[in-house]
Amino acid sequence: QVQLVESGGGLVQAGGSLRLSCAASGRTFSSCWFRQAPGKEREFVAAINWSGGSIQYADSVKGRFTISRDNAKNTVYLQMNSLKPEDTAVYYCAASSTTTLASTQAARYEYWGQGTQVTVSS
Repeated sequence: QVQLVESGGGLVQAGGSLRLSCAASGRTFSSCWFRQAPGKEREFVAAINWSGGSIQYADSVKGRFTISRDNAKNTVYLQMNSLKPEDTAVYYCAASSTTTLASTQAARYEYWGQGTQVTVSS
């Protein structure tokens, strides 16, 4: 059983930046970030495979967010730039020890973190 711990959330003004981290207790293959805003369904944000050679982004964050990973530290990052109020949500890290693709589907990931709040003020 792999445990995931997110950190790096907080309050930032529109146009600002935050860097989220997701530390895993063991090795995983693909990892991703999802987010859920109040009253809305959970939505895909970004995914990365183990080598970092396959990456996917939601259209809403392309060009602003960057997902990366450090396998030596079992940690995945989400660099968020040019933040907008509509990016406000709880951000969840997820990972899989079986899926090798950078999947956009939540069902592909067995392990989920507890979430970290990101609030962007206008």
